[in-house]
Amino acid sequence: MLVIEQLYKSFSTAQGPLAVLQGVDLQLAQGGSLALMGESGSGKSTLLHLVAGLDRADRGRILIDGQALDGHSESALSRWRRHGMGLVFQQYNLISSLDVAANLAFQARLAARLDRQWLDYLTTRLGLASLLPRYPEQLSGGQQQRVAIGRALAARPALVLADEPTGSLDEATSDEVLALMLQLVGEAGSSLLMVTHSPRLAARLEQRCVLRAGRVQVEAR
Repeated sequence: MLVIEQLYKSFSTAQGPLAVLQGVDLQLAQGGSLALMGESGSGKSTLLHLVAGLDRADRGRILIDGQALDGHSESALSRWRRHGMGLVFQQYNLISSLDVAANLAFQARLAARLDRQWLDYLTTRLGLASLLPRYPEQLSGGQQQRVAIGRALAARPALVLADEPTGSLDEATSDEVLALMLQLVGEAGSSLLMVTHSPRLAARLEQRCVLRAGRVQVEAR
């Protein structure tokens, strides 16, 4: 479903170019889940941004269902983010002016793929039915992350990208939220690429790899 081939990315600094990704190769099967680990500053979030089409690589290829992202226009990449991808961030990124119900439906409405029955199911499974009239500031961190997960899955995206999705939560809440996310990603038929610093959480996914010195090393189960 996702194929990354010899991906390179560097950034300009006052001291000169900083090479972050130096020939990354990665594959994720349809419906599979993969945890990407690595030290702070190793390029994990950079790689996610490239897959999301939020930035462009210096060279190399990212293929989604056989189609290369690097050949797409900005408008095509925007359509890909709306229709083919769900994003879950550490800081939730909910829309403060919208209540829980509107936040949950936001991505699916943008993609013109709102399935009310599926959204109601997600709402129930995520324990949010009684919270629909509330606003993000009235929710706990765990509740906000459940809303973010529901929003990302509401349109049944082909790929879910999660950047430290439980990094702001305590250990017990992290385990609970991740277990729910993995179940619902599977039910949505989506693939999951998750950045995490936690080997404990990474072990819950089907594949694990580590980003070191700009390259990916796959870890054995």
